[in-house]
Amino acid sequence: MIDLMTTRFHPLIVKTLTWPDEAATQAFAQNLATRSALGHAMLELRGDLGAGKTTFVRHLLGALGVTGRIKSPTYAVVEPYTLDDLNIWHFDFYRFNDPDEWEEAGFRDIFASPGLKLVEWPEKAGPHLPQADLLIAIEVLAGDARALTLSAFTTTGEALLA
Repeated sequence: MIDLMTTRFHPLIVKTLTWPDEAATQAFAQNLATRSALGHAMLELRGDLGAGKTTFVRHLLGALGVTGRIKSPTYAVVEPYTLDDLNIWHFDFYRFNDPDEWEEAGFRDIFASPGLKLVEWPEKAGPHLPQADLLIAIEVLAGDARALTLSAFTTTGEALLA
């Protein structure tokens, strides 16, 4: 399970739930996509390889209206998406060997700009990454099931969990 002590602040709200299958992942993503606060949020996605972080992102982006192939940014580090009224950046810091790579890549401006930021492997960016609004920790259970811990660290995160 993900250690919430690795975050910089104590969560305002913590919820737990289970996705019994991918259909539940998709339903959760579709519900989250209806939240107006999502357009200005940063979500951290934590979990082991194969936990379902990218699968969740694909469902969320599809629910928001992104069409076409949604690629994992594992090699590119970031995949940007632009909708009529929303900028989205999907980050994957898995390949970072040093947290300073975040600073060297020039991501500070992106994280300071309006839009949705989805971050896989945030711990690899170390202290450079701003505090997330919502942390989604995914743990693999038997079969296709996943256990989730949702932790809101800001009022935006609270609004996403309301």
